[in-house]
Amino acid sequence: MTAPRTPLIPPRVAVVVVYTAAMCMNGLDSTIVNPALFTIAEDFGRPVSAANAVETAFLVALALALPVAGWLGDRFGTKRVFLGALAVFTAASALCGLAQDLPVLIAARAVQGLAGGLLTPVGMTLLFRAFAPDERTRLSKVLIVPTALMPALGPPLGGLLTEHLSWHWLFFVNVPVGALAVLIGAVGLREQVEGARARFDRAGFLLATPALGLLTYALGYGPSHGWTRPAVAVSGLLGAALLAAAVVHLRRAAEPLLRLRLFTDRAYATGSALAALTSAGLMGLLFAFPLLHQAALGGSALDAGLSVFPEALGLLLASQVVDRLLPRLGPRLLAVPALAVATGVFALLAVAGVAEHAWAVRALMFLVGLVLGTAVLTVQLAGFATLAPPDLGQAMGLFQIVRTLGGAAGIALCAALIGGGHGTGAPDAGPYRVAVWSTAGLVAVAAVVALRLPVRAPGPPPPDDETAEGAAREAPVVA
Repeated sequence: MTAPRTPLIPPRVAVVVVYTAAMCMNGLDSTIVNPALFTIAEDFGRPVSAANAVETAFLVALALALPVAGWLGDRFGTKRVFLGALAVFTAASALCGLAQDLPVLIAARAVQGLAGGLLTPVGMTLLFRAFAPDERTRLSKVLIVPTALMPALGPPLGGLLTEHLSWHWLFFVNVPVGALAVLIGAVGLREQVEGARARFDRAGFLLATPALGLLTYALGYGPSHGWTRPAVAVSGLLGAALLAAAVVHLRRAAEPLLRLRLFTDRAYATGSALAALTSAGLMGLLFAFPLLHQAALGGSALDAGLSVFPEALGLLLASQVVDRLLPRLGPRLLAVPALAVATGVFALLAVAGVAEHAWAVRALMFLVGLVLGTAVLTVQLAGFATLAPPDLGQAMGLFQIVRTLGGAAGIALCAALIGGGHGTGAPDAGPYRVAVWSTAGLVAVAAVVALRLPVRAPGPPPPDDETAEGAAREAPVVA
């Protein structure tokens, strides 16, 4: 009998490397284009409002892909779907960079969004299936890079590339990274097919997919274009109606596109609720506070953007401590105090006189990243600990849907509270402070919900588990 060949790239190393590369690309692309929209509009001789469709196309398309991500991964294999989406994302990035007119750029950006909507849930499924629940605390260092650092680096990097090269390079930077990641994944990843149902839930697809797209469009455009504008109002109402119909159908269907029964798992349901609340609070704060900073100080948009950057540094530090604290303290004891402290920090940012002091703002934003990042990572790791591997694909898709809608709702809430704060002359800081206080309220609710988290951290799998034994034979990954 011949000994099994040693893989060229250990599978778990390949999972970490490819996932990190893909999510960094996806994370950067969510923010890197924003500083270049004026330049893009100018190059194509179009108004900025038309260029905004570049970002809207990406976000709406991303939302459209989320409902089918879990089904596709289970049906065709997580490796095949993930690498296929990564290849499409990379190719679409090249097309964006080569675009010579705005419609082509918008279309290529939409393709990017569709592929990006598959990358996150399928990529996290690959990652979580490669590591047992008790090993996932080490993944905090991997999970935080694309979710915290890359979106924060997007605006300054986008401005730098646009100013010194051209906006085309915002997309070209993805091409070598994506091509290398696809190559590493093709060699090192293992295929995982869970055997999804043969029948595709067409009714669930036709209800859930447009519902998410319409709601994302309404929540994204409502604050800036007005909630009563026909396109926004119709999209919001129709999206809400379709979502309600989708929930009814998915609860009754024998083979639903999205398995809502997963919410009967207490840890997962609690984690999903916390993901929505914390995403709403954080995204709302990152939207409202730079506006407050400008209203109070009269500073530039660049100053305001730099004022919130320490939040990403705090998140990075949180990723270094969660893997040490979670096994000792357990999810509940770690998340509840962190969210309680985060509530106080959020509220302090709205106190009169705080926004006027740049270093106080930077210190508080660093604390936001540290304490909220600790809670978010704890929730993300604890929420999936009790799920069986075959359910991870569906669970990841649902989790991303809930978190995406939560973030969009948080921004919309803050925008609604700010209301007419964008007047002429010196702006009144009051509405902006109210919006920031509302984000503190969202985090406070999350602290109460976190009391439902498990007391103990996940333990190792049974010793006779064949999958665990196989994983144990592989070289450990130092994340």
